[in-house]
Amino acid sequence: MGDIAKGVLGGGWALVVGWVLPTALNLAVFFLAVAPSLRRTAAIERVWPDSASQTALLLLCAAVLFGIVLNALQTPLYRILEGYLLWPRGAYERGCRRQRARKEKIANLITQPEGRTPVQRALLNEQLARYPVDDEQLAPTRLGNAIRRFEEYGHNRFRLDTQVLWNELSAAAPVQARRQVETARTSVDFFVALLYGHAVVAALALLAMTSTGAERPLLVVTAIVVGALVPLWYRSGVYATDEWAAAVRAIVNLGRKPLADALGLVLPPQLSEERTMWQLVTRMSRRPYRDAADLAFAPYRAAPPDPTCPLHPPTPGPGA
Repeated sequence: MGDIAKGVLGGGWALVVGWVLPTALNLAVFFLAVAPSLRRTAAIERVWPDSASQTALLLLCAAVLFGIVLNALQTPLYRILEGYLLWPRGAYERGCRRQRARKEKIANLITQPEGRTPVQRALLNEQLARYPVDDEQLAPTRLGNAIRRFEEYGHNRFRLDTQVLWNELSAAAPVQARRQVETARTSVDFFVALLYGHAVVAALALLAMTSTGAERPLLVVTAIVVGALVPLWYRSGVYATDEWAAAVRAIVNLGRKPLADALGLVLPPQLSEERTMWQLVTRMSRRPYRDAADLAFAPYRAAPPDPTCPLHPPTPGPGA
């Protein structure tokens, strides 16, 4: 029993809380408010469960099934909200201009602290922190920028491209740091799943109004309420990225040294040299091998252990 609980609280917990649970909530709204109108059609009535227990079982199975499907589709679902997928070029450029203007407005307000309390100034700094440092990295949506700011963190500070080296970094980082990233992302997944589910329920409620004998007042109220909640879930998802960003920052700061050790490298004493080293590692991961890499990596490679003295640890390389 303990092993089962450990498994649920491990990798399966993110799936259950991030995707299955919000899917179950969306399906519950659909079953209670939209499905009764659809049941009046002959095709739906023939396949609809006869008892409450069968309906509950159908709800549970559908929640698990759709939750797994949404989890598998999370990358395109996120990219749509971030502004990278299915966005026309004109809409993408307008969104970037709008986000750039919003970032500049917040920065200007911070430079004019007169008449604002410390809490108000802290909130402005919090809003500005949800944008990437480099304006060239700006995305056309608030969620895109909130995620982009921690995607660029490793490269901006250490030239460690976490987008390229994420698997290696997460494998070498401390277990607690990896767990924090997974837990923090689960909160964002929850709101993203709610957002998409509410949008689908609202569309189905409007569609069900065309069916014979539909309960139109209930369907109108359902469509309005769940439709109005979509922006709230989006904003909540943006706010939830703060913890995600802190967790990614921690895994970069704490995982660099274990990653260097795992790659057979030694962190240089100077930050500028470390940035050069991680830039070389990123290039090695993205580009085909070239003989010049042998000479470029030489100052950072750890010396192998002395085979004649197995009790002695490896000596640091020349870059130590």
